[in-house]
Order: sequence, then C-alpha cells, then structure tokens
Amino acid sequence: MIGTKRIALFLLTLAAVSPAQTKLASDSIPPARLQSYPELAVNWMREYLRIDTSNPPGNEMRAAVWFKKILDEEGIENRVFEYAPGRGNVWARIPATSAEKKRPLILLSHEDVVTSDAARWKLPPFSGAITDGVMYGRGAQDMKCEGLAHLLAMVMLKREKVRLDRDVIFLATADEEVDDTGTDWMIAHERDLLGNAEFLITEGGENPLENGKVTFVGVDVAEKAPFWLHLVAHGRPGHGSRPIADSAPDRLVRALQRLIEYKTELKVLSVTERFLAAMAAYEPPERARQFRHLRQAVRDRQFQQEVERDGSLNYMLRNTISLTMLGGSPQTNVIPGEAWANLDVRLLPGEDPRQFLELVRRIVADDKVSVEPLKPFKKSNASPIDTSLMSAIRSVCARYFQGTPVVPRLSGGYTENERFRQLGVVSYGFSPYTATPEEGASEHGDNERIRIEELRRGFRVMYNVVAQLAAAPQE
Repeated sequence: MIGTKRIALFLLTLAAVSPAQTKLASDSIPPARLQSYPELAVNWMREYLRIDTSNPPGNEMRAAVWFKKILDEEGIENRVFEYAPGRGNVWARIPATSAEKKRPLILLSHEDVVTSDAARWKLPPFSGAITDGVMYGRGAQDMKCEGLAHLLAMVMLKREKVRLDRDVIFLATADEEVDDTGTDWMIAHERDLLGNAEFLITEGGENPLENGKVTFVGVDVAEKAPFWLHLVAHGRPGHGSRPIADSAPDRLVRALQRLIEYKTELKVLSVTERFLAAMAAYEPPERARQFRHLRQAVRDRQFQQEVERDGSLNYMLRNTISLTMLGGSPQTNVIPGEAWANLDVRLLPGEDPRQFLELVRRIVADDKVSVEPLKPFKKSNASPIDTSLMSAIRSVCARYFQGTPVVPRLSGGYTENERFRQLGVVSYGFSPYTATPEEGASEHGDNERIRIEELRRGFRVMYNVVAQLAAAPQE
C-alpha cells in the first residue's frame, strides 16, 4: 500500500523539475533559424497527409519515397526497403560522434493509416486542408504527426550539428495497422541496422488537454496483449418457421450472455498503481483516497461497481472481453447448423493465455460451443519506468507543460513496442502533442485532425527529448 509521504514524494519527482533549471537543446539555436522550423513542420505535415497510405492496401512506398527525398536533401544517411510490392520501410541514421558511444535510440513510426469514408468527413481525408487553425487528414493523430516530429528531430540534429554520444535511428514502417509485416521484416532481415538499441520512442502515451490545461503527460511503458477468440456453436439446422430449442444461434446467444455478464478479477499492476496515485490530485476526496490506496479500494464492492461503469478505468484493472463480431445464416428463414462470434480479449501483462482460455470455456459451459484462439498469442510485456529516457521526457515536459505530472501508463491497445521489448529495447509510447477529448476521439474516426499550434510546438518537444538523451556532454 502506498503511504501519504511516498505519494507526495512521487508526485514531486514526476513534475518538480523547475522550468528555470531546465536547459534545452533548442535554447542554443539562434532565434532566426529556430523560427524556420515551425513552418517546415506545417508544410511537411500537409505533404505527408496528402499521401494516401490507407491500409489495406497500404502503398507505403509512396511515403517512403517522400521521406527519402527529404533525407537525401538534408544529407542524412538512409535506406529504403521495398520488402513487398508497394510496401516500403525507411531507415535513417545520424551517427554518434563521441568516442564513448552508448547504445542507439530508435524513433519509430508507421506510415500506413486506417481506411476512411470521405462522405462522412468535413474535409477530404487526404487533403491536409487547414481551417480555423486545424489541419484535417487521415493520420493527423495516428500517427503521421509523430512521424513528422521524428523527421524534424533528425533534420534539426543534422542542421544544428549536435554532437551525439549514441546513434539516433529513424525508422518508418509499413503495415502496422493490419499485420505489422514491416516491422517483422526489419527485425528478421535487417536486425543489424537496429544497432542493439537501448531505447525506442513510438506512438502511444496521452497528453489530454482539458479547459486549456494539460492534465498529465502519459508515457506508455506497458500494454495489454490481444488474445482474440473464435466461438462456434453447433446445432440442428432447419426451417425458420419451426423454432429449434437447441439451435446453434440460440446456444451461441446463451453462451455469449454468460460471457458478457461475467466479471473478471480486478488486479493491480505497479504501473497502474503509480498512474492512479498521480491522478488522485484531480479527483474528489473519496475517489482520491481510493486512487491512493488502490489495492485496498479494489476489495470494496462500491469501488468495483464504479470501475465497471468507467471505461477509462476498467481496462487498466482487469482482463477484458468484448464481443465484436457475429455470424450465422445467410438467410432469414434458415436456422443454420453453425453460428459464430469473435471476442476481442485483452490480457494484462503476466497473464497465462492458456489459463484464460480454459476460464472462458468453463463460463461458456456448453460442449456444443467450441472456443479457439483466432491467431497465435503474443505475450504482453513492459519496460522499466525509471530510466534516462524517462528522465529526459520529464525534464523537457517541465518546460513545455509546467506543473503537469509525467506519469507511466498501461496501454489497452497494441503497439510495435511489444516487438521491440522482446529484443531488450526499453520502449515507450510518448507523444509530443496535446489533444482535446474531441481531437483524440478522431483517431480512427471521422474528421481526424490536429491543431496547427500543436504542429508548430510538438516537434520541438520531441527534438529536445532526443537531444537531452543523445547529445554528448559539452567538452
């Protein structure tokens, strides 16, 4: 259990770097030159958003060619890999210059975006159109904006001739939104180019902007693992005019009802404990007390009910089961011999998928309803919290988001962090941008967008984090 003194100390260490004490790399750039970068960010973002990399089919080579042109013009070492027709990865590197080299930092983004229905958008999804200080485009939140910040960080390191004590590697991959073949191909075929990296920054994290103030800077250090399940119910087929009591659809519905009503056990991970302890400062007294004493709170029935009603809290404290797909007869008047459903199950780090599968089968409790995994399970994982990369993020954010706590988070969704943690790389989901709830909700939705002021500021946050971590000490 976390004591009051420990909480106070924790919050101080999260956010108590005084802005006056924080010396950033961008402070050394002459003002005239520094002012040129924001316009570059806006112009490049428009160009990037106009490249249609909807996946499927992807066509990420369009983006790879665009990246290569800029990298070549800036004199940054780079390579493009077209590992399948139209599917391309981009690798670039600014090498360390100091004699004592540390392990590299990777800046990872994906070039592909999810599909979109242009008829539902205010402005065309691949226009990069700007109105009322906002830029619209598929990928504006996920995650061409971060790829842009990584690109600007590389360009600024090169132009400003920053001495580095570790290589900084830029990696933009294809197919993250579907099968992740881009990253898998790099790891399988070009592992040496990853340089036994120590750190990686990619998508994830959250910096919610509410009432004009950033509530917290969230850094994803762990994530849940998808464990998708396929249920098939079997029964006697027949004509729809004559109901069958044990038909496949009826069996399936009863099984699904049992699963929907089942409440998985609440579990407290250390990352969730630390995150909610920091969030207590924003809560009413009773909720704040519960967040500060989370392990005790999860045993309280009232708090359990509150968790179940709060989607933003529920996923962090339990394994979750969501019904997402259903199928049966192709005709209304035919009772099928089989009916099926898919479940999106997300398991907390450390969970055993075999045990959870047996639990689901026991809940279904019907030998005529089979339950099998849809695809091989990928074990969830986590990175350590107290690292030099986290220190760099905290130090830089103390300048840009004064008084705002920097907190570790558990992500409910999959990112490529999972792949790289398996290689021994400390991998964080960190965004240099803030987003209102409405802007955040546009990710994978209609009218995806980002404010121009964020484009003009976000790359500076990223550049300073990278420089803080990778710049060699001044001689």
